[in-house]
Amino acid sequence: MTDRLYLYDTTLRDGQQTQGVQFSTDEKRTIAEALDALGVDYIEGGWPGANPTDSAFFEAAPKTRATMTAFGMTKRAGFSAENDDVLAGVMNARTSAVCLVGKTHDFHVEKALGISLEENTDNIARSIAYLRAQGREALFDAEHFFDGYRANPDYALAAVHAAFKAGARWVVLCDTNGGTLPQEVEKVTKEVIASGVPGTHLGIHTHNDCENAVACTLAAVDAGARQIQGTLNGLGERCGNANLTALIPILLLKEPYASRYQTGITRDALTSLTRTSRMLDEILNRVPFRQAAFVGSSAFAHKAGLHASAILKDPTTYEHIDPASVGNLRIIPMSNQAGQSNLRERLQGAGLKVARGDPALGLILDRIKEREALGYAYDTAQASFELLARDALGQMPRFFEVKRYRVTVERRKNKYDQMVSLSEAVVVVKVDGVKKLSVSESMDETGSDRGPVNALSKALAKDLGRYQQIIDDMRLVDFKVRITQGGTEAVTRVIIDSEDAAGRRWSTVGVSANIVDASFEALLDAIRWKLLRDWEPS
Repeated sequence: MTDRLYLYDTTLRDGQQTQGVQFSTDEKRTIAEALDALGVDYIEGGWPGANPTDSAFFEAAPKTRATMTAFGMTKRAGFSAENDDVLAGVMNARTSAVCLVGKTHDFHVEKALGISLEENTDNIARSIAYLRAQGREALFDAEHFFDGYRANPDYALAAVHAAFKAGARWVVLCDTNGGTLPQEVEKVTKEVIASGVPGTHLGIHTHNDCENAVACTLAAVDAGARQIQGTLNGLGERCGNANLTALIPILLLKEPYASRYQTGITRDALTSLTRTSRMLDEILNRVPFRQAAFVGSSAFAHKAGLHASAILKDPTTYEHIDPASVGNLRIIPMSNQAGQSNLRERLQGAGLKVARGDPALGLILDRIKEREALGYAYDTAQASFELLARDALGQMPRFFEVKRYRVTVERRKNKYDQMVSLSEAVVVVKVDGVKKLSVSESMDETGSDRGPVNALSKALAKDLGRYQQIIDDMRLVDFKVRITQGGTEAVTRVIIDSEDAAGRRWSTVGVSANIVDASFEALLDAIRWKLLRDWEPS
């Protein structure tokens, strides 16, 4: 017999409290649809009436299997629930579920609200009762609950009991300041259940200020709570919220949770987790965190030769789960620390089978070590490594040849009579024996210069003859520069991350004393890798 755990996502509301994050209405719709496809039970869409974006979202919220939930606060002192215009704005969102936040810490009630403890519990009870009378599923977020329980357990319990007795489907214990540790969360959650609020009506909402949000959430589940609140990629104010991209695979794949609990997320849906995580980063224009558990690009990267040798024999030697179960990939990075075990595993992953002891292995390793001595880095630039290996093995097609290129940067006046930069690139390539000249400027639609690398990228990808349709969906998503040597003999390393419409992401490297040359080399590798993957000779 398995217990049901309910997953409540608050990315669109609490996640939007992250510094620098502001979703548009369309972006909120896209995220909500992805969350629904993943299989969460509740999607908290925001606080209707608090800002135009949230209000617009609820006016045209997508139809979801998940319960769409509006967020607000309990009625204000001096108003009835029926006549509180703030509460009315939440109710006007017409969602089947409404989550109201209320004070459960006596200090906040008396100092922040300036009302008596009894009046606050009455406000909680009347607000929840009003939701129920209007036919809504009622949820109560017990703000600062763990701090409140520590200071005055009798009052904190009185507040949550007021919500539960008034008909709240879920009473959610919030570690609002993120300072409570797992042992205390488990202890207090058990005591709340013992006081008469059943675990089947109890939720947990944690923040990550002590890097314990996931652990505290699991501690509450161990104690009996059956609803989990969190955000994709751990978004949230300050240090973030409990990270659902870590919690979900733990619940589905790790014991004792996998056999003890059931969620609304299937194993098939779990394979979309990495893609969903990176989709959110793309919307936010943020580089995905490589070391993120389960979904990070380095989560299953094995650099040490000893590890790679064992992985080649049995992946479970150094992997706690199959990367494919969460939609991720195993990576065997290549560097000057690598041995032949790393190399063979990485080649095998690229579809290149080279027997143990083949002289080509030594040749490839020597090339890697020579080039890394010049400043190249192949532990992150996996696509460039593959091209180097194929070239050494004589298996690299010559799709096209670059004959020359030129970049110029000039200052000119724009239509507003302001002096601005303009970069222009000319690239000449030879495709199927025919020379093609392409010219591109880096000016965007706002009249701003995007720089010489942008101009080069556009010119290079402008006309590659019969290969053009293969690269049309490519785009540059990240550009990193590092100076590997200082002084007048400085060497520049450029790492470029590219992505295509299928969601594939790959990294390439270029090195030169000239940043434009280094960038062009990385751009060339990015296009060649894409052609290598997708070109089908007729």
